[in-house]
Amino acid sequence: MIVILASDLPRLFELPAVQRAALGLLIGGVFLPLVGVLIVGLDIFPVRFAVMHVALLGIAVGLWIGVSPTTLGLVCCAVTGAAVAPLAGRPGGLAGPMGFVMTLSIALALLVLSISGVNANGAFGLLWGSIFAVRPVDLVVLAVLAVVVLAVIARWHRAIALLLFDREIAACSGVRVGALTMLTLVLVSVSIGASVRLTGALLVDALTFLPALTARALTNSLRAMFITAVVVGVAGNTIGLLLALELDQPPGPVLVLVSGALTAVSYMKRGFTNVPSFH
Repeated sequence: MIVILASDLPRLFELPAVQRAALGLLIGGVFLPLVGVLIVGLDIFPVRFAVMHVALLGIAVGLWIGVSPTTLGLVCCAVTGAAVAPLAGRPGGLAGPMGFVMTLSIALALLVLSISGVNANGAFGLLWGSIFAVRPVDLVVLAVLAVVVLAVIARWHRAIALLLFDREIAACSGVRVGALTMLTLVLVSVSIGASVRLTGALLVDALTFLPALTARALTNSLRAMFITAVVVGVAGNTIGLLLALELDQPPGPVLVLVSGALTAVSYMKRGFTNVPSFH
């Protein structure tokens, strides 16, 4: 291992791959923690695993039929989010349906790869992604998603707060619970599907719900949780990337460890009982 001196960091940022990685992490740090807050508030932690497998299915089909695999993967994620939304209000929530979707998707993906003769390593490579392999088109997709997520949260902040607090209270308050749930799940699904190109499927948690968990431990309202999650996300991504470059280590694991450390410190500071009021 060759340790990079701090004086070499500016020269590293002259490399296009490092510049794209830094910009991708900045964009991701702004909006993916907001998605994490939605995941935490709706208690849909299994959604990220299901979406990753759905994205793999879309990628496999895309490679088979000659359509942009990344685009088809995102479309499949959006369709899945919309399809499971009506089940959100049922007893047990979305854990069961998401587990079903995850199992079915991976089976179909492997079957498609076998039938089509597509190189499985290529499909999994697109899904796992790499920070330094981020393309300009991936940055455009992330930027568009960031704008959409920020716009939705700004426009329907109060309705989202009621939805996360209690579906029945939200419905009694005039919130279109079904439509808002569907919109939220579609945004969550597409955002996770897009972010796997940035950090890889196994490291999405560092950009999504770890900052959200940190924010939940430090705040008492949804608005403060959103703001804190973004601050933690941007700070964690920045520190993680700089530290990875300095130590000449893979950025993904370092990002997870930095985000995890911030979450652990927040728990030690405030304990595990601080739950946001979502007002």
